[in-house]
Amino acid sequence: MKKLLTKKAILLILLCTSWAGCHHGPSADAPKKMAVVISTLNNPWFVVLAESAAERARELGYEANIFDSQNNSAKEAEHFDNIIAMKYDAILFNPTDADGSVLNVKRAKEAGIPTFCMDREINSRDAAVTQLLSDNFTGCVKLGQYFVRSLDKAGNYVEILGLVGDNNTWNRSNGFHSVVDEFPDLHMLAQQSADFDRNKAMDVMETIMQANPDIDAVFCGNDAMAMGAYQAIRAAGKAIDIKVFGFDGARDAILGIADGKIQATVMQFPVLMSRTSAELAHQYIQGERDFSSKTPVEVILITPENVEQYLPEN
Repeated sequence: MKKLLTKKAILLILLCTSWAGCHHGPSADAPKKMAVVISTLNNPWFVVLAESAAERARELGYEANIFDSQNNSAKEAEHFDNIIAMKYDAILFNPTDADGSVLNVKRAKEAGIPTFCMDREINSRDAAVTQLLSDNFTGCVKLGQYFVRSLDKAGNYVEILGLVGDNNTWNRSNGFHSVVDEFPDLHMLAQQSADFDRNKAMDVMETIMQANPDIDAVFCGNDAMAMGAYQAIRAAGKAIDIKVFGFDGARDAILGIADGKIQATVMQFPVLMSRTSAELAHQYIQGERDFSSKTPVEVILITPENVEQYLPEN
């Protein structure tokens, strides 16, 4: 049964995890290890995910090491080989591919090492112990509704997708299109992948603008790509003409909304997901076995109307 983590639950969990007395780590005479395997550290959002997971694991008394898969499934498989050989006690996992990563998780399970997916899912219900995921579809339904209002139900737009092998890419795209496709005067001129990468998105947007001079908006599958698209748009002198929409709630995007560069984003909670994943892994190691296969985490639409509430302190 799926349980949605609401904003109230988020605050309660963050309060609890900040209190050192909430949990007890493993005994001093039996040191244990958690591996944090991240799809890529070439993105500030995933750096936060990785470091927060490792930090919480260490607070719980574990040795924690971060492995960067560099968005490469072969590299990810190599990490799992090493983790299994070094007999880690749990894996906090951000997959590179929804299908391709399943085998790695199953290999770890066969070796007696439980895996807890963070942010990105794998296409298996029983390989990982549980998967803690942002509610990407619903978040992009909200974004799609705002997108329609921002364009007054008419105009030309393009979409820049993330990794085509990642379910988050399609959950976000499908949520967005479930709304936008209902408006016949909104026309998608192009749809192309930039692998969630800022530099690739800049190149993709440059190419799309050359072929399509009349663009009113661009929807990007994450904020790194939104910022890359904005760079290309600004360089082309079209910053006033093309509205940029993203997803993640990254610092740059939130500041961009406040500065009028970005139209909207959807905020995820990487610290919550990663710290909670470490907590669940700890519970499993301590003997708990009652876990939901998936737990969606609520997300929040950030626009110029509410961005002041979410501006970073520094």
